[in-house]
Amino acid sequence: MFTGIVESKGVIESIERNGKGAHVVIRTDSAFLKDRVRLGDSIATNGVCLTATALREDAYEADLSFESVNLTCFGFYSPGTEVNLELACTTHTRLGGHIMQGHVDGVGTVLENYRVDDAINIWIQAPQNLKHYIAMKGSIAVDGISLTVNEVRDCDFRLTLIPHTQQEVATSFRPGSKVNLEVDVLARYLERLLQANSSSSNNQSNSQVTLESLQKNGFF
Repeated sequence: MFTGIVESKGVIESIERNGKGAHVVIRTDSAFLKDRVRLGDSIATNGVCLTATALREDAYEADLSFESVNLTCFGFYSPGTEVNLELACTTHTRLGGHIMQGHVDGVGTVLENYRVDDAINIWIQAPQNLKHYIAMKGSIAVDGISLTVNEVRDCDFRLTLIPHTQQEVATSFRPGSKVNLEVDVLARYLERLLQANSSSSNNQSNSQVTLESLQKNGFF
């Protein structure tokens, strides 16, 4: 698991397609890797959980499956692309962001960004099938960054980056750019539980989370 608190930035040194997947080399600060990463460890790379298959002083290598290449922004990346990095949690990790799995749910598109004093507001369009997971003041991971949703309009949602976040992350949030989205895992499991409950009671499996369904199932 991860928390969405970016620990370091990296740069894609190379990315090579091999069959339906790909092999990637990520170059980063040696201090991020030294005495902290071993072969087989998980590293969130722009929000995608990758397994380190080879290590050197200033880089790690990883393999991407067909699904990872096609359902995340790695299908758009090229050498020189900057990425956000985070090591997997330990029992001593502070949960400064929110619980994340490194399993990207879809690719979003940055619609606009604009400055308000020292902060930057970002509008992102999510895929249609993710919109019901995104709630105002809820959490969402964007390129591996744990962020709070401040406004929602159908599939579009607004985030605010404080100055510290602007300095620490690699994502540029340029209009038109693509970003990896991971919705709150609690929302995903909650929907699944409600679907199972609805299916057992009236033989339907297409339920969605609504205020009425939450109240009916005793969540408030």
